[in-house]
Amino acid sequence: MHLVRGGLPDVGDDREVTRRLARMSEQTGDPTLRVWTPPRQIAFGRRDSSAEGYERAREIAVDHGYTPVERSVGGRAVPYTGTTVAFAVAVPIEDERSGIEARYRDATSSLFRAIETVGAAVSRGEPDRSFCPGEHSLQGSGKIAGIAQRVRRESALIGGCVIVSESDQRDVSAVLAPVYAELGVPFDPASVGSIEAAGGTADVERAVDAIETAFVDGREVTRVSAEETLCGDSL
Repeated sequence: MHLVRGGLPDVGDDREVTRRLARMSEQTGDPTLRVWTPPRQIAFGRRDSSAEGYERAREIAVDHGYTPVERSVGGRAVPYTGTTVAFAVAVPIEDERSGIEARYRDATSSLFRAIETVGAAVSRGEPDRSFCPGEHSLQGSGKIAGIAQRVRRESALIGGCVIVSESDQRDVSAVLAPVYAELGVPFDPASVGSIEAAGGTADVERAVDAIETAFVDGREVTRVSAEETLCGDSL
């Protein structure tokens, strides 16, 4: 497994590193994992960009200190505060029409183990009117994590976000309440949870390490930096 470490301060550069994970996996035939804290941004989904209040929602994001970006797949807007943990794992595939649910199950199980490892009481599912609602979520005193998947011809990228601290939890609620109101998305600010609120750690680096360990699952890893990946020197 290839393990890409670290993040980049520029939002565009940092997102490009994640986009390159799939290509790395296709070229090597091995899974490629990244667990990191992206720079402060709100990633709007395709449905958000067609909403009547989208431009105002982007303005609200900027007013709260977030860089608005658009992603081609996934659900509704997701904020990354700068201490929100993101994870992405690219795996080579032979048939883009099969294995989707199995990959979701594997990723959910790995993330579940990681969050339990750092002391949180966690369960599958999410409260009503959660941020970026979806079937593949984990909760504990509110929604802690969500998982999405993008399938290409030769690889699949499974990723998501994890809210670690109660401070992060409050920041996510504060920006999403007005953003979702403009987008017309039902949202309950009290539905946002965190590892800390569920009885676990508030230490972001400890959470990153636990998630890495769970997804690596004892495999031998080759470590490369985000900078090397962006420059094309990782293979």
